[in-house]
Amino acid sequence: MAANAHVKQLKQSLHFFSRTCSVFKEEDSNYAPTPGQLSVAQQVAHVAQTIDWFVEGAFRPQGFDLDFASQHVAVRNVQSLAEAFAWLARSVDAAAADIGARSEAEMAATLPAGPIMGGEPRCAIVGAICEHMAHHRGSLAVYARLLEYAPPMPYGD
Repeated sequence: MAANAHVKQLKQSLHFFSRTCSVFKEEDSNYAPTPGQLSVAQQVAHVAQTIDWFVEGAFRPQGFDLDFASQHVAVRNVQSLAEAFAWLARSVDAAAADIGARSEAEMAATLPAGPIMGGEPRCAIVGAICEHMAHHRGSLAVYARLLEYAPPMPYGD
């Protein structure tokens, strides 16, 4: 798959995610269904952070950073939906720029050995990013319904 097709896939996934989340207001930022769960803003921040993590891990020699506890701290510090969506926009733009600038040979090269997609072609991170976004899009659709919002169909307009 050519780099521009990967970029299109990332942007489309962001569009679907954003449509689902369009029902939230800033005052919903800290909503979580039960204590200890990620809030609305933290779920969005987690998605952004994971995009950064996938791109970084796919192209550095040592592979993916598996220190999930420290990564979780940064997500838990996000209290604003606007801040979280700004991070998400930056992450998708950075991933699109990075992946869009890579050759087909770079994208076809295998990921470093390890527990995260070891031996898969680097281009597989694009699908993983989109699947991860879809997973959290679904979680946030549930949050929205618990707040009595009706999220729009993600695949429309």
